[in-house]
Amino acid sequence: MFRFWSACLALVGVVAAVDDQLTVKTHTGIYTGLIDSSLFPHVRQFRSIPYALPPVGERRWTPPVAVSPSTRRHYSYRFPPSCSQYQSANLTVWTTNITDFAIRLYGQSYTDGRVAQASSEDCLYLAIWTPIKTNASAPEDRKLPVALFLPGGDFVGGGVDVPYQQPAPWVERTQKHIVVTANYRLNIGGFPWAAGLETQNFGLMDARMALEWVYANIAAFGGDPFRIMLWGQSAGGVAVDMVAHGWPDEPLAASLYMMSGTAMVNISLPDNTHSNFTFVAKNLGCDFPNDPAAELACMRQVPMPLLQNWVGQYKDNATKPTLTFKPAPDERVVFFNYTERDRLGKVPRIPAIVSTTSNEVSTLSTYPLKNVTDGPYQPTINAGTVGIFVCLASNTTANRGRQGLTTYRYEYAGNFSSVTPLAWMGAYHASDIPMVFGTYAVQTPARMFNVMDAVSDYQRKVAETMQDHVLAFMEDPENGLRNRGWAAHDDNGGRNMMRFAAGGVIQRNVSAGEIDDACILGTTYNPSPS
Repeated sequence: MFRFWSACLALVGVVAAVDDQLTVKTHTGIYTGLIDSSLFPHVRQFRSIPYALPPVGERRWTPPVAVSPSTRRHYSYRFPPSCSQYQSANLTVWTTNITDFAIRLYGQSYTDGRVAQASSEDCLYLAIWTPIKTNASAPEDRKLPVALFLPGGDFVGGGVDVPYQQPAPWVERTQKHIVVTANYRLNIGGFPWAAGLETQNFGLMDARMALEWVYANIAAFGGDPFRIMLWGQSAGGVAVDMVAHGWPDEPLAASLYMMSGTAMVNISLPDNTHSNFTFVAKNLGCDFPNDPAAELACMRQVPMPLLQNWVGQYKDNATKPTLTFKPAPDERVVFFNYTERDRLGKVPRIPAIVSTTSNEVSTLSTYPLKNVTDGPYQPTINAGTVGIFVCLASNTTANRGRQGLTTYRYEYAGNFSSVTPLAWMGAYHASDIPMVFGTYAVQTPARMFNVMDAVSDYQRKVAETMQDHVLAFMEDPENGLRNRGWAAHDDNGGRNMMRFAAGGVIQRNVSAGEIDDACILGTTYNPSPS
């Protein structure tokens, strides 16, 4: 009997030790995470941590409110709902061929034509992935660099729970860094531009508050608050640049990583007449002419799914006038002229990576339903890639260069069947995400083939090389990449760029002129460089 109870006590000790390893005390609560021992046995996952109070009721369409200090315990086992978003009924590559870039829908159709049931207005959460042995007791010089990722989705979709954006494979492989992903409010929920509001652009304020939470609390997870890389793709990249410009004197981040998106994007003009919001309000029974306060109070009573459904279905039907709810200049958080802001030095003086993929617009054009095998007209795709993405990256780099800011450029040119189901897609918009996150080799329900059979040794080497470069940048934003043979854009006469996965070569230093001159000089653009 004594041996039985001794064994029970020993077992209790093991469970307690594991529990202690997975429990972290932060300023806003005590969080217990989990380990997926079957897939990623050396990664702690804290899947749902609130960084702001729920933006519901009277807090709808207000700046985010920080979570109060607390010692309450939470079990962070499940991913949070993504911010309320609409699932378009229109066919696209994203809703038919590459659904692992969308939030998990748990059985709902990707072309449902209704709000995503797995999304919610109560959504201001983040998730954290850390190496298993990292903790608050690590000495300062052993704390790990941190990446805070803002998902893309055209400011209308996306969130923490996106299969391709789960960084556990990367963290499992390196054991040298921490990754955080944060939700932020979207569409009319995040960018209403209502007459009754004093401030706008709440989605970007959310992103900034997530950064503030990470800065204040990441040391408890073994992270270094002075080595945070603020990172985003597409709309997330735009958000990264806008947040950095919005708080230039207190960036909190030590570096920026902008994939296929910067603040130089052709942003929406401010709706100074507030016509979009009022148009929606009128159609939803909140018609209060010349009474913005009453209009706003009424709209705060409308369920968010109803709001998202009405706006989404209106867009699906291509009804006129068009409605847009995205970041727009308010000269507080978003600015009309970023070139002028940069010229005046109103930009954080921190290094950045600015990247593009070589065939960006192949998956952003109209779905080629009648010609799925051959795809859309390539010259049109090239023009869109250059005009929307190459010029944006080139101009951002030039602006930063005039301020003496270190900028690293890369182009991703890979075309791998494990993430590119149709050959004409090439290195499409976001195709570098699974390479960096390591999810290119993760089996998911959406990929109904043996993923590992599709992953070549060459693809794996490209992915690991890209991951190692990004990690080096996180560790030492100024010189980490130089030390790996990647020159900053303006080093040694300028126009330096790294190209990944072209012509069977893992990486190659090239002149940025090979892509930028299509924007600057009108030269022929090559979407499949060798």
